[in-house]
Amino acid sequence: MKILIADDETMSRRLLQKTLERSGYEVIAVENGVLAKESLFRTDGPRLALLDWMMPELDGPGVCRAVREKLERSYVYMILLTSKDAKEDVVAGLESGADDYLVKPFDADELKARLRTGQRILDLEDKLVEAREEMRFKATHDPLTHLWNRGMIMEMLGRELARCNRENETVGVILGDLDHFKHINDTYGHLVGDEVLRETSRRLIGSVRSYDYVGRYGGEEFLVLLSNCGGQYALPRAEQIRRAISDKPFQTASGPLNVTVSLGLLLSSEWKGLSLEAILGEVDAALYAAKGGGRNCVKLAAPTAEQQVPVLKALESLRGSREVIR
Repeated sequence: MKILIADDETMSRRLLQKTLERSGYEVIAVENGVLAKESLFRTDGPRLALLDWMMPELDGPGVCRAVREKLERSYVYMILLTSKDAKEDVVAGLESGADDYLVKPFDADELKARLRTGQRILDLEDKLVEAREEMRFKATHDPLTHLWNRGMIMEMLGRELARCNRENETVGVILGDLDHFKHINDTYGHLVGDEVLRETSRRLIGSVRSYDYVGRYGGEEFLVLLSNCGGQYALPRAEQIRRAISDKPFQTASGPLNVTVSLGLLLSSEWKGLSLEAILGEVDAALYAAKGGGRNCVKLAAPTAEQQVPVLKALESLRGSREVIR
């Protein structure tokens, strides 16, 4: 584990460094408080620190206060080293943000024991952070596909619609449904069906940009949000998503399966003023039309002929079965 030593006395710093290196620590040694603060502020900086109280430019308590004010950093366990032993000095050191306090000259074995205590506290903090992140992931992601769950993708859609209205941008909303998925479950079993859903999620993630959003809307339905994606780009991107699913067989425990998807597409800029629920209703109608129009295709929801003009130009450049819903 990395540990920082900050001491302006060269001999003390070197002796302490040798002692800790023999105990297996990776030691970073600096001679003043400013360098100590800079080292502890680094993303990969040490999380254990031994700080001399009296140092040039910035003293040990000053380093402690600066570290505690930088809340986004992982916790750093800091021990102040000093010749001051008055009760008020101990209180002042701990109130500055230090976790422990050692009076010089100190016993090396006692120092190592206190450092082990610091390591246990840091290990506990790491476990708590890991548990918190695991809980957060479970609350926001679908357990089978690891995509955003319905609640989160709906929340993201609401935020995207509000942002696009403010900035006069467009979000492409795609609702996709795997074709004949019930037949897959009935014929090959639900475990194979789960394989298909997981592979679908991987292909969806692989076919969108890093700043787009993909969520499991429910069952075999998926909601994709294409940020800042207008008419001339949204339809080709939807077609790319369709091909990502249909062009290559899915490898499953029951052998390769040909899977296709039907997609409804809506451009938010063409439906300004509608509520989130109404937007979902329109894109769901587009999906329903894709299902009724032969499946394995993209259908666009457009409210008026005039608003379809930029999209129709994109349609003309694409092959396959695609048409506009009025």
